[in-house]
Order: sequence, then structure tokens, then C-alpha cells
Amino acid sequence: MVPLENYLVLSAILFALGVYGVLSRRNAVLVLMSVELMLNAVSLNFVAFAAHLDPDRATGIVFAVFVIAVAAAEVGLALAIVIRLFRNRSSANVDEAATLRW
Repeated sequence: MVPLENYLVLSAILFALGVYGVLSRRNAVLVLMSVELMLNAVSLNFVAFAAHLDPDRATGIVFAVFVIAVAAAEVGLALAIVIRLFRNRSSANVDEAATLRW
């Protein structure tokens, strides 16, 4: 069986890559991908802790499925905003979103 620490290290690396992507990228689609990477790291933590602490109960898996559902809704809404931004400004730059005035 794989130790819990390996899952936690992998999750920390995924989360750190997501934070780096959010803070360093200007393109809105890449920022969304980085946020999804961070949410996947959280889901991995939920499943790893659930499997380690109590393998008979599925609470961590239920939380992970809830995080995936929220992420899917977030992506749908955020991509609609990005498409609207691109149609208005001809750019998917995050800096353009600060000036969404008519």
C-alpha cells in the first residue's frame, strides 16, 4: 500500500503548480486551468485521507465528488464570462476584465 505522505506530497505539488499558474498567467483560460488543478489537489487530499483514516466509509469520496461538481459548475460559468470578454475585447487577458465597463 502506498503511504499517505506520497499522496500529500503529490497534492502539495499540484496545489503549488496551480497557485503559480493563477499568480503568473494573464490568459483567463490558463487561470481557469490552474484553478482546476488546485481543486483536483483538494480532491486528492479528501480521497487520500478518507482511505487512510477509515477505508470502510466513503465520506472523503463524497466530498471529492462534491468538489468535482462545484468545479464543473464553476468552469461552465467562468468559460461563459471568458467568451463574453473575448467577444467584447478581442482578448482573453485577465487585465482586460478589470475594465468591463460599457
